[in-house]
Amino acid sequence: MNKDIPVISLQRLPVYLNYLKGLPEQEKFVSSKSIADALDMGEVLVRKDLAFTSAVGKPRVGYVTRELIEALEDYLCCNGKRCAVLVGVGALGRAVLSYGGFANYGIEIEGAFDSDPAKAGVEVAGRKICGMQDMADEIKRLGAELAIICVPASRAQEVADALCDCGIKAVLNFAPVLIKVKNGVVVRHIDVAANLAVLSSMI
Repeated sequence: MNKDIPVISLQRLPVYLNYLKGLPEQEKFVSSKSIADALDMGEVLVRKDLAFTSAVGKPRVGYVTRELIEALEDYLCCNGKRCAVLVGVGALGRAVLSYGGFANYGIEIEGAFDSDPAKAGVEVAGRKICGMQDMADEIKRLGAELAIICVPASRAQEVADALCDCGIKAVLNFAPVLIKVKNGVVVRHIDVAANLAVLSSMI
């Protein structure tokens, strides 16, 4: 875990990485100013963020684009493999399972669980859904460290507790409720409706 970097800076690193990967191949060098201008950020802010990685820029030249991409991928652990599981295979859960972008960051969702017996054994995006009673054994077998919660708010804390008991180290929570986790477990909450409400209030 990268503990020395502020969370807000860490959240920007994938943004830089996606931008750099979208540059034409002939762009051999890239400056912090060009990144800042393209992403509507401050140049000093970009330089400070990139300083947390192993990337080294050169005066009047900038960064070697390929080296900067590799430094960001290394810092974000994109080149390894982290196993994740998902709990709650409703409409949102199915959409998350079908999303292919996780592999770009070295993350694979290899297990899916749901409390509905009718879903047990059904395949979604190549993953077979297991019942909740199998979760502990499957997480241990897979060696999963990450979990995604896509259950209703009323069940989110119960699921979070169970995941923590199974040894999960980080949770991405899509349920519209704040959950509590054990010390040492990282959690991020993403309430899609709440974020859309914020956007609505800004226009």
